[in-house]
Amino acid sequence: MSFDIDSHGSAWRPAFEAVESLVGGRIVACERQARWRPMFWLDVERPDGDLLSVCFRGGRIEQGEDNTILHEYRCFRALEKNGILVPKIYGYCEKPVGFVMEKSPGRPDLRTAETPEEFDAVRDEFVAILAQIHALPTTDFEAFGLQKPSSARELALGDSRAGIERFLAAKSAPEPALEFLIDWTERNVPQDRRHCCFLTGDAGQFIFERGRVTALLDMEISYLGDPLADLGALFARDLTEQMGDLDVAIFRYEEATGQPVDRRVVLYHAIRFAMTTPLSMAPALARPHVAAEFVQYLTWNLVYSRTPLELIAFLEQIELEEPDLPQQTLSPYGIAHDALQDRFEAFETHDEFQAFEADGLRRLALYLRQADRYGPELLAQDLDEAAKLLGRRPTSWQERDATLSDFIRESAGARNPELVRYLVRRLKREEALLRPAMRDLVGVKMQTLRLD
Repeated sequence: MSFDIDSHGSAWRPAFEAVESLVGGRIVACERQARWRPMFWLDVERPDGDLLSVCFRGGRIEQGEDNTILHEYRCFRALEKNGILVPKIYGYCEKPVGFVMEKSPGRPDLRTAETPEEFDAVRDEFVAILAQIHALPTTDFEAFGLQKPSSARELALGDSRAGIERFLAAKSAPEPALEFLIDWTERNVPQDRRHCCFLTGDAGQFIFERGRVTALLDMEISYLGDPLADLGALFARDLTEQMGDLDVAIFRYEEATGQPVDRRVVLYHAIRFAMTTPLSMAPALARPHVAAEFVQYLTWNLVYSRTPLELIAFLEQIELEEPDLPQQTLSPYGIAHDALQDRFEAFETHDEFQAFEADGLRRLALYLRQADRYGPELLAQDLDEAAKLLGRRPTSWQERDATLSDFIRESAGARNPELVRYLVRRLKREEALLRPAMRDLVGVKMQTLRLD
């Protein structure tokens, strides 16, 4: 077997050279994963003939100089040192940024479990590993810069504090739903929490086979904070990779730690963690990078804005209402949108990554067709509903958002029921418009918990 080191472009040559140097062999096969961030699966042949399967995990292109990949590499190193079940880490590459780790056996998503018994066994083992991580001393993580929170607010908001600061600095227009979520999380900080530990951040990412967890994955947003934040993150993970009954998962965590869990605090963190997605998506959608998967980002932005609002409704006993959905409007541009869709359906690609890129363009064109057909009626409906809340009908979507932003700030939490009802209806309408282009997350809802 042979591998052309420039087969993915000269920019990736240093990464492949780093793989060969760190692993100690010669690359004989390489496949780029079809996704929005650069990931390569590589087979490396060592001088003794052993063939090792490794992964080069690259930094997110759209993050530029603010990339989190070095942070993730350091977290993996510290976890590996402490005997946590993570892939073997070979080393770091400065340019292009990324690190090399073993390709662990297994698959994600408990929906692929072969039996209910395997599902339960893997879920329970993951929860036990999570409890083991939370029991680690924080010194190895503080050594490379992770900081302990110094107040109840810092402990509660965790990594969302930095996300909020970045969002406010990058914000170019009002974002009413997100601004409401920020306001709610800051007004509802749990005041009686003290314990701080290392958190995986985006908890629930692991692979398994034959009824056992084989490795934990993705430490990109790890930090030091409240252990219940990782439990809250499972509610967002469950939307894409089933975690089973989260009441049961929390009970297993109580068994593993010997400590009771405050389920209201867990739901607070489910809301706060879900908010971290639109905190990064909103600025990215306002000024999209050419590498951004626009429809996927928009899907995440809408779903992870709506679902935490629905959890707030659950906690505050706010009765929600289904929105009226817009009717189709015929426009003179509809034929062109249909023609573009036909061209994409007939478009031929030569490999999996090209097919992924082409599908992203097809989905974007499909969303634009939906916007042409349903957008005018959707906006009219929303302006009518905003008028009931604001006392007058905004003349444009820009005025609507600016006025809502002021309304949220000035109401200081006193108008939560009206705002939650309106914002959920608005987001559901926008999701309905996007639905034909969504790859996943159609109509999903977060689990709730028994609070008695």
